[in-house]
Amino acid sequence: MAISTQATEGRWSSRWLFVLAAAGSAVGLGNIWKFPYIAGENGGGAFVLIYLVCVAFVGAPIMISEVMLGRKGRASPINTMRKLTQQSGASSRWTFLGWMGVTAGVLILSYYAVIAGWALNYIWLTAAGTFDAASAQVATGTFDQLQQDPLQMMGWHAVFMLITIWIVARGVSRGLEAAIRWFMPLLFVLLLVLLGYSVSSGGFAQGWAFMFDFNWAVVGPETWLIAMGQAFFTLSLGMGTMMAYGAYVPSDSNIGSTVLTIVVLDTFVAVAAGLAIFPLVFVNGLEVGQGPGLMFVTLPLAFGQLPMGALFGTVFFVLVSFAAITSAISLTEPAIAYVVEEYNAKRSRVAVSLGGICWLLGLGTVFSFNIWVDEKPFFGLNFFELVDQLSQNIMLPLGGLLIALFAVWALPQSVVREQLDVTDDRVMLLWRVVGGVIAPLGVAAVFVYTLLPLFTS
Repeated sequence: MAISTQATEGRWSSRWLFVLAAAGSAVGLGNIWKFPYIAGENGGGAFVLIYLVCVAFVGAPIMISEVMLGRKGRASPINTMRKLTQQSGASSRWTFLGWMGVTAGVLILSYYAVIAGWALNYIWLTAAGTFDAASAQVATGTFDQLQQDPLQMMGWHAVFMLITIWIVARGVSRGLEAAIRWFMPLLFVLLLVLLGYSVSSGGFAQGWAFMFDFNWAVVGPETWLIAMGQAFFTLSLGMGTMMAYGAYVPSDSNIGSTVLTIVVLDTFVAVAAGLAIFPLVFVNGLEVGQGPGLMFVTLPLAFGQLPMGALFGTVFFVLVSFAAITSAISLTEPAIAYVVEEYNAKRSRVAVSLGGICWLLGLGTVFSFNIWVDEKPFFGLNFFELVDQLSQNIMLPLGGLLIALFAVWALPQSVVREQLDVTDDRVMLLWRVVGGVIAPLGVAAVFVYTLLPLFTS
C-alpha cells in the first residue's frame, strides 16, 4: 500500500531551524520550575551531574532514534511506523507506536493549554501591578480565584489554543518556522535579561548554592530514577513529536550532532531558569518547593517585593508563555500530519478541528479545579489527574521504550548506518549497547518506579 507523505513535503530550511524547533518543543513549563527544584532537592550539583549522565545514556539515544525514524519515514508518526515496518519486514503491530504518540500528544495538549492559559493571564495581572507590594494572601488568593472561576479559565484556555492553532495552520515554513524564528531567540533574550536581574537581586549566591553545591549525602537509587525520568520527559520523547519534526529534517543534517545541540540548549534553559528564579525566592525568604505554585504564587510575590518587579515579572510570564507555545505547536504536529496525509485534507481545517477537540477535552481539566474538584471517579483520580497519569506516566515512557527497541533491534542496520552516517563497526556496537540496552532499561526502570505507587497505595 502506498503511503502518502503530503503533509511532510516541507523541510526545515536549515539545521538550526530544526534545532530551535526541537529545543522549543523540549523547553516548556516544566523546565522553568521543575528541573531547578528537583536538582536542588536531590543533591544540587551531584544531581546535575547524574542528570547529564542520564541524558547521555537515556534521553539522547532515544531522541536520536525518534528523529532517525522520522527522517527515514518522511511521514507522520503513524505512517512512518507503517512504512518502516513494511520496509523492514517487522510486525505491523509496531504501528501502534505512532497511534500512541499521536494520542498522547492530544491528551497532553488538552491540559497543557489550560495551564499555559494561566501564564497568559499572569502577563496581564503582573503588568497591571496586581502583585506590587502584595501580601502572601493576595498572591495566593489571586491564584485560587483564577482556579475557582471556570469561565475565566475557559477563556484563557481558548486564547492559548487560538494562538497555537493559528501558528500550526500556516504550515512548516510560514507557521512553525516563522514562530520559531521569533519565539526562540526572544526566549533566550528574555531568559538572559531575567538572569541579569536575578544576579543583582542579592540572593544569587544562595540560589547558586541550592542548585550546584554537591550534596552526595542525599544521593541514592531514587535520585538516579528521578534524573532518568527528568532526562526522558524534558526532551519531549515518546509522543511522536520528534518523529514528526524529524520528517522535515534535511537529508544532509547529522542527526547525532544535531541532537547533542538540542540537549545542550534544553539543559542550558533549565539551569538558567533556576539561576534566574531561585535567587528571587531566597532573597524574599519564600518556599522553593511548591511545584506549579512556585510559578503562580511564590514568584509573583517575589517580583512584587523587588524594584521594577512588575516589569520583570511581566517579562518572566512572557518568557513562560513563549516556552509553552513552542511546546504546544509541537504537540499538534503528529496528529495534524497524519490527518492531512490520510485524507488529503487542508492543513488549516485540520488544525482548527484539532484545536476544537483539544479545547473541548481541556474543559475536563478546567472543571477539575472547580466544579468537579471533589469528583474523583477514575480510581480515585479526577479528570485532569487521570489524563496526566495516562499520558505522562504510561504512554510516553512506553512509547520511548518501544521506539528505542524498534530503532535498534527491528530496523535494518543498513538503514541505521545510512541515517546516522556510521561506518565504524565499533560505533555501531556502542550504538546497539547504549540505544538498544541501556536506554530501554533506564526508561523501564522509570516506568516501574512511576507506576508502582498506583498499585501499592
